[in-house]
Amino acid sequence: MKDTGKPSILWGLLSLAAAFLLLPPSLAAGAGPDTPGDLPAAESSPVSGGAWIIPIRGDIEPSLAVFVRREGRRAQAQGARHIIFEIDTFGGRVDTALQITSFITSIKNARTVAWVNNGDESMGVSWSAGALIAFSCADIFMAGGTSMGAAAPVTVGPGGAAEAAGEKTVAAVRSQMAALAERNGHPPGIALAMVDMDVELWEAAVDGRTQILTAEELGRLEKAGPGGTTVERIGVISPPGKLLSLTSGEAVRYGLARGIADDRNGLLAALGVTAEIQESSPGFTDQIVSLLSSGPVQALLIILGLVMIFLEINTPGFGLPGVAAIMCFLAVFGSGLLLGQVGSLELILFLIGAGLLAVEIFILPGFGVVGISGIVLIGLSLILSMQDFVLPRFAWEWDLLGRNTVVVCIGIIAAVFGIVVIALLGPRIRIFDRLTLQTRITETAAGSLTTAGFVPAEDPLIAGPVRIENEVDYHALAGKTGVAVTSLRPVGKADFQGQMYTVEADNAFIEAGTTVTVTAVQGNQITVRRV
Repeated sequence: MKDTGKPSILWGLLSLAAAFLLLPPSLAAGAGPDTPGDLPAAESSPVSGGAWIIPIRGDIEPSLAVFVRREGRRAQAQGARHIIFEIDTFGGRVDTALQITSFITSIKNARTVAWVNNGDESMGVSWSAGALIAFSCADIFMAGGTSMGAAAPVTVGPGGAAEAAGEKTVAAVRSQMAALAERNGHPPGIALAMVDMDVELWEAAVDGRTQILTAEELGRLEKAGPGGTTVERIGVISPPGKLLSLTSGEAVRYGLARGIADDRNGLLAALGVTAEIQESSPGFTDQIVSLLSSGPVQALLIILGLVMIFLEINTPGFGLPGVAAIMCFLAVFGSGLLLGQVGSLELILFLIGAGLLAVEIFILPGFGVVGISGIVLIGLSLILSMQDFVLPRFAWEWDLLGRNTVVVCIGIIAAVFGIVVIALLGPRIRIFDRLTLQTRITETAAGSLTTAGFVPAEDPLIAGPVRIENEVDYHALAGKTGVAVTSLRPVGKADFQGQMYTVEADNAFIEAGTTVTVTAVQGNQITVRRV
């Protein structure tokens, strides 16, 4: 058994995971609309039957989905008849956009409206994932000078540049956009042309009525022949090889947008809303969750958490490193819990992994399969805490899984590198002076220490002389022969002339009871090999 005397940190992590496991399931999706702590300040008191504006600005990321769901439920609870999603975004994560569209389509007691605004601080665009969200609303309004489209999914290539996604991903998003368009009465052809650059879109007059049709639909109507439908081609809206993007005027002309609304008063007039308007805005909590759920911050938290665990195990008592480690993993799992990405599976994996790691550190000699299995399970729990699925089904889920795996692996590898640096250079770095004992014992109640480092045993409770290891000349051990008390894999304990030392085997595992000899001494690091 290893004599570290440091079970506190891992027991603390186990307690932390158990506490998460006992939290109410409702916290996973964010608090409900009646939770006071989650209600940002509104411009006025709620008015039943009025309109509620929920902004969707910036990158589409998981924290935004939590904000939209929370504020949408709050608006419904307050009796809003119109829920307006003010969209201003270049796009973002496909999975998050699909979560938002799923929530918007689930709203039954209020009219959903997408409004592409063009204010002083806005970009005036609803591109990519923003267009997908707009199509999920029953009505679309756009301010003058805005645009919508270019909704083809992309992936990040090895060099960091955006690349077109594969056909499987394009097909999935294309079908979802078309389904949303059909559900809400928007032209399906426009939805297809915004996602797939192979779609050719035409404006045509069918029996005197202007329609937006794909080249395939137009061809089928023209093949009907004389006596059938009268078809007249007016012009190409989107040629093959290009993604469709529409200005606000074009969107109104082609029947995608209901009208132009340059400000809120114009929008409310177009909707026929006379009641006072409410507006949600992301609060400080939303900003913190967004920061903690970002890839770089999560990698940094993993690095700090693992390094702090190492420092806590190698320092006496339970102190600041242990608290810092618990806080780091609390931030990682806590942000995932608020985003609805952490459930029982992730916490159980973390509990099992931490338990295996504790067994390896405090019970089993050396470091082997049990410890590696614990690290793998902890890493897997961290990966799953960053996503809302276990097994990926779509191409973008595979991309997200790869991204999360890279973040966790970078964190673990960087932490291991940092631990190695601290282990090798820690005694020489002044910042770690407080973590090591610098004071030497020169006198005791029984008398002065001898030059050999022994304390005379005059106390009847002491059976013999006690050696103070701080006074031992480690270099005098060079060439000495002893016996391995524990298995050296490669680190363990060995006995030299009745004194126990921590030693490291040279390029081979050595079983307990084997005779060993000291081959090198560097500081207090003793290297041995089998005799």
